[in-house]
Amino acid sequence: MPRVAVLCGGVGAARLLAGLVRAVPPADVTAIVNTADDMVLHGLAISPDLDTVVYTVAGASDPERGWGLRDESWRAMSTLERYGGATWFGLGDRDLGTHLFRTQRLAEGATLSAVTAAIARAWGLDLGVVPVTDDPVRTMITLADTGDEVAFQDYFVARRHAVPVASVRFAGAGEATPAPGVLEALAGADAIVVAPSNPIVSIAPVLAVPGVREAVTARRDAVVAISPLVGGKALKGPADRLLRELGHDDSVVGVARLYAPFAGALVVDTADAGHADAVRAAGLRCVVTDTIMRDPGAAAALCEVALGL
Repeated sequence: MPRVAVLCGGVGAARLLAGLVRAVPPADVTAIVNTADDMVLHGLAISPDLDTVVYTVAGASDPERGWGLRDESWRAMSTLERYGGATWFGLGDRDLGTHLFRTQRLAEGATLSAVTAAIARAWGLDLGVVPVTDDPVRTMITLADTGDEVAFQDYFVARRHAVPVASVRFAGAGEATPAPGVLEALAGADAIVVAPSNPIVSIAPVLAVPGVREAVTARRDAVVAISPLVGGKALKGPADRLLRELGHDDSVVGVARLYAPFAGALVVDTADAGHADAVRAAGLRCVVTDTIMRDPGAAAALCEVALGL
């Protein structure tokens, strides 16, 4: 069976991985996960994308929200609201246990990758879940209307990603180094999959860590990306608007042009079949299939198409 490395960020990647571990033995899969969404809130170290991947592949995520844990309760947030504390970023009672554990272990000197491995094991996962770096990298968003620069979660959650964006940068990326196992997974994979995640704020920060883009580009013929857009729209989140606001084509063609330097193929949805020739003109092989991951079975079928490339 092929060894697969997946560049990941957010709900789209998590759902893809839930299918991939049905198509490939989980031990042969390494998820390389964005950490630029991470934050410290209430003194707790929170890693949203890492947790979404773990919870989803474990079958424990909330099916409605796509993040957090199913059957969650919110009593801690209710108490915090009573005191007038910050409740704009919801942390469920069970989810808080993950953040408490991570915060304690980091304070004791453990690396983020070691803590993440422990969390994945505790949820019974056999696939590798690896942060792209153990060093702090943060996505910073400059708002078009005010010129203010805000942290990603301020833009994404507090402002509901409903404000236009002028620019994006990844603070700390230039000084970061890949976490242990990242470059090895990319070099040793039979296939590298770019998950259907936001190209601007999920995949770009992974590639911004020095050495990662170069490692992926060196394997370009083995890299297959899956478009996060269907019919020119993001199924979840602001990927289409961010592409447009930052001067890119808000279609699979825009995705293809962004990914062409490091990906050899792009999988697009049947709704975008009319753009297949333009994707090929951008320099990528193009395969058209159903990319909507309605359930893990559909995600597994999508993974089989991607790996067939």
